Amino acid sequence: MATSVPPDATECLDADAPGIARAASLLKAGRLVAFPTETVYGLGGDATQGAAVAAIYAAKGRPRFNPLIAHVADFATARKLGEFNAQACKLADAFWPGPLTLVVPRTPDCPVSSLASAGLDSIAIRIPAHPVALDLLRATGRPLAAPSANPSGGVSPTTAAHVLSDLDGVIAAVIDGGATVVGVESTVVSCLEDKPRLLRPGGTSRRAIEAVLGTALADRDEADATGPHSPGQLASHYAPHAPLRMDATTVAQDEAVLLFGKERPAGLEHALVVLNLSESGDLIEAAANLFSYLRRLDRVRPAAIAVAPIPDHDLGEAINDRLRRAAAPR
Repeated sequence: MATSVPPDATECLDADAPGIARAASLLKAGRLVAFPTETVYGLGGDATQGAAVAAIYAAKGRPRFNPLIAHVADFATARKLGEFNAQACKLADAFWPGPLTLVVPRTPDCPVSSLASAGLDSIAIRIPAHPVALDLLRATGRPLAAPSANPSGGVSPTTAAHVLSDLDGVIAAVIDGGATVVGVESTVVSCLEDKPRLLRPGGTSRRAIEAVLGTALADRDEADATGPHSPGQLASHYAPHAPLRMDATTVAQDEAVLLFGKERPAGLEHALVVLNLSESGDLIEAAANLFSYLRRLDRVRPAAIAVAPIPDHDLGEAINDRLRRAAAPR
């Protein structure tokens, strides 16, 4: 389980078998480890652990829960996470391993935390073309969520020294695999529609992708405001079917309630169902539970979902941002 208490100092691990083994052990325990890919250094966390994913957002200081890329070691693993149509398979066959991320529908039993997908029914997947990254993925045996290993809005790191200059004492370890080769993030292509759509330019060129597809990519700006989104863009919000109201201090008849901490709104006895994001008031735990709890409350078909006040600092800022999007008129 990830913890909100940072390590005293970040371990700098060699990119050899003992270093990989140590990094895999930390990742399985829910800790964060930066590692080299062919693009930039990624800030890795176990994508199946909601608390580890939440810790990534906390370490980067992200004010919003944008979707994260799930890194895997092989196509067989990728197909356990996402559903690949013919075009997605063609792109995966041509460019994986490599700096191309594909956004595809999540499989019904996808083990990746819903927080990593920002509550969406799609998932962004990539197989990196770096021996250290692949060795780490095989040793961990789990998909790794891994945005660039730098504070949000900063310059992406291409060496372990860059990572340490930004995140020393914030993350558990970094594997020093030398300088990265590509130096820019992966290209992101959505395969959710009939026509693949370029969501973010990056290390694989549009020309190369279009040559494989035999057709032009749709552009990001052709998508409507509610269309699929990915890393590198503002995420589409997950909105429950029931209306959602924030900062609730009272509960009406037939409402579902989402609590945080020890505070209890008046009229709680009227609630259809009550869930608490974190009894102890831990924002990392709250972030890890956010999307799954919203879905559970929505399933009881309440008149509305009443959300108790949540602090607007640290990860609370991202939680409140996502809740405001869910509460927006639609």
